[in-house]
Amino acid sequence: MANNISRRSFLQTGALALGTVAVGRFTGIGDAFAAQQEKSQVFFTKDISAAGLLKIYSKINQDITGKVGIKLHTGEPHGPNILPRDMVKALQQQIGNSNLVETNTLYKGNRSTTADHREAIRINGWNFCPVDIMDEDGAVMIPVKGGKHFKEMSVGKHMLTYDSMVVLTHFKGHAMGGFGGSMKNIAIGCADGPIGKKMVHAAPDNENYAAWLKGEPFQENMVESAKATMGYFGKRIVYINVLRNMSVDCDCAGIKAAPVKAHNLGILASTDLLAVEQASIDMVYRLPEAELHDLRERIESRKGLRQLSYMKEMKMGNDQYGLITI
Repeated sequence: MANNISRRSFLQTGALALGTVAVGRFTGIGDAFAAQQEKSQVFFTKDISAAGLLKIYSKINQDITGKVGIKLHTGEPHGPNILPRDMVKALQQQIGNSNLVETNTLYKGNRSTTADHREAIRINGWNFCPVDIMDEDGAVMIPVKGGKHFKEMSVGKHMLTYDSMVVLTHFKGHAMGGFGGSMKNIAIGCADGPIGKKMVHAAPDNENYAAWLKGEPFQENMVESAKATMGYFGKRIVYINVLRNMSVDCDCAGIKAAPVKAHNLGILASTDLLAVEQASIDMVYRLPEAELHDLRERIESRKGLRQLSYMKEMKMGNDQYGLITI
């Protein structure tokens, strides 16, 4: 732990000397230094390409070892906004002993059974490497430390065969979450379909989707589910948000996703979940009004910003960050 703190302090101090943009409120040289020491690092590149993704990953991968699961939302068939395959393939090939990981959906669609899910994966071009549907052989319960809604969460059984996780996320709007970033990617994406996702959504036994949990209670459930996965991997989990093709709809909407109005912004990455999510929201909220309007309405009408405040309450990272452009 001491070495990790020392490395972080060194990098933060060095970044300050190189002109890092620090986000926070402080006055005076002494306060500025203290505030800088308290910030988490978030790396940023405008280069949304395989090369850009590999470069930014190299800044956060120090603790990624062993068997690595790359958590990707593979999307409904033919979804227009999913991440470019060449980017994902380049990253997977760069990470030794890795493969893509997913879980089946709770909603009845093209990914609710393993057989249908594998066909969707094929259609969307993710079969350049093994894709582990982690709940194919069932689920296991893992603890939620400090949760007020859950003491444990059900996740795909195969998740426990991985030593590390790289959370590679298409950041965009979401029909229920308001927005879907790295937190949602592991909160819903690691929970198994029949049990874990049902817990998070507080879903009834029937298919009455209108009865699924909404608003702040749903956001809090997602956060606690994400904390279970965070707790399992410890320091061996990192987060990458790709701010590209940001429709108000998730990739689970497939070809029905609303048209994209916001321009592409870049890639953000961190070892700190809250920091990378806060930086992503901050960047989106600086979009021109015409591009921001629909996204902001979707986020705020679903109480999506509760994701950030509850992650802070749950001690899942730091909302004060230094943005390091590479």
